Amino acid sequence: MDEGSPAIPEAVGRAITPLLICCDEIANIERTLAALLWAQRVVVIDSGSRDGTLEAIARICPQAEVLHRPFDSFARQCNFGLAQIRSAWVLSLDADYVLSRCFLAALAGFDPESPQAGWRVPLRYCIAGRPIRGSMLPPRICLYRPARARYHDDGHGHRVSVEGPLGTFPAPILHDDRKPLDRWLASQQRYLRQELDKLRSTPLPNLGRFDRWRARRWLMPLLVLPYCLVLRGGILDGWRGWYYAFQRLYAELLLSLMLMEPSMEPSRDESRAGGQ
Repeated sequence: MDEGSPAIPEAVGRAITPLLICCDEIANIERTLAALLWAQRVVVIDSGSRDGTLEAIARICPQAEVLHRPFDSFARQCNFGLAQIRSAWVLSLDADYVLSRCFLAALAGFDPESPQAGWRVPLRYCIAGRPIRGSMLPPRICLYRPARARYHDDGHGHRVSVEGPLGTFPAPILHDDRKPLDRWLASQQRYLRQELDKLRSTPLPNLGRFDRWRARRWLMPLLVLPYCLVLRGGILDGWRGWYYAFQRLYAELLLSLMLMEPSMEPSRDESRAGGQ
């Protein structure tokens, strides 16, 4: 941990086990693990890293237990990870999540005997290592009792269902992904195909707000820039705010095109007319 970071009581370190899912995260894993050295045990589920991630884990976090499992879905990876947790609480993190100083300060006062079953944690998106205002990230249930939890796939991502009362954690986690842009671009077609399947298979009333906008095909690309830059204040973040907003616009445009694609196929009557 950095000098000046809040000290986490030993009882909290015993009660909470961080759980990470990773594959080729050398651009991020060192910063993520550096904020987890208070934990007596860290569980990492790796699906085939070859870029130095495993060596970095062994060097930085000797209390990390690395388990290997071929990737099939995020939910299955996380549920496998939950089965390895022996503590009362789990802190479920992506490999590009970094615990902020204010999160660690709040964690230092955490009561392991809390009646809550889990805690929703605000997420702050970072560009070039700096949190921005204008992101679309919703809070995520990251800290919870593993015995009451189960993950399910949700589009290209995953969500956890927790049985029992939920609270809102008073401090954020930073989403600080520093992998190069070309890797982000390479992932989009696969991710958006999964989002497309979700939109087509889920009744409109069961979708969240953003997904209902996406399901209208043309609406989300029109809304993403004013939402991120004006409503969320991203324009105050300078070039970082524009960078994030353009990333989201790119992804939403691609998804809209994929939603419109079936409409471009000729109908049966048009096919007959064309053949005459």
